Amino acid sequence: METQDRYILTFDQNQEIALETKQLKIFYGDYQAITAADLQIPRFKITALIGASGSGKSTFLRALNRMNDGIATVHGEIWYRNLDLNTKEIDVYAMRRQIGMVFQRPNPFPKSIYENITFALERHGVTDKKELAKRVEMALRQAALWAEVKDKLNQSALSLSGGQAQRLCIARAIALQPDILLLDEPASALDPISTAQLEETLINLKEHYTIVIVTHNLPQAARISDYTAHFSKGTVIEFNDTKETFTQPRVALTNEYISGDFG
Repeated sequence: METQDRYILTFDQNQEIALETKQLKIFYGDYQAITAADLQIPRFKITALIGASGSGKSTFLRALNRMNDGIATVHGEIWYRNLDLNTKEIDVYAMRRQIGMVFQRPNPFPKSIYENITFALERHGVTDKKELAKRVEMALRQAALWAEVKDKLNQSALSLSGGQAQRLCIARAIALQPDILLLDEPASALDPISTAQLEETLINLKEHYTIVIVTHNLPQAARISDYTAHFSKGTVIEFNDTKETFTQPRVALTNEYISGDFG
């Protein structure tokens, strides 16, 4: 194994980049949570963010659609479609329509399954009933949930199992037809069968969406992601093709982490 302090893959012009961070530094008060996280996130791929608890991966993920606003101070650039998202001029509400997020624990609204998906659509100006019904079916199909709920769309979303609720949250996010989907430990509260269903869903979704997922589950990262970024103490130590990261890591610290020799 090659031993380097850091290894960050950069892409040639043939790979379209969905998001790119430059000179990103994030502070919670005086505490610096992110010190070095310059990454290119490729379009229509799954990028996994791994690392020990407190390594900065969730903080980094939340910065990508300004979820740290009012919580942390973010310096640096976050480039999306030739726009730096980390500026005062950005309409954060509109931006989050393009960069959706699914959180660690399923959080369906206390409404019907149907209304969970139409809620945001209606607030973005989609009011035609036929269009709403079309979007609901499309989102539920893409989230691999349609077959399970198509006959009970008017039932409360709170009646769904944990795995179904998490897929509903994904459907809710993709109903807005975003470009990028951010997921923060989406399977951490799920059983193994639900986790497998969620993973299959994400693999299918990358045909239409760029996906960035934080996970503590290293086998999960190895199974579903195309690229993996290893965070340690606020720094991206290694970013590379997932297969190489897990079989031939370039950095000793990454090798120790994926081997279980480092917390």
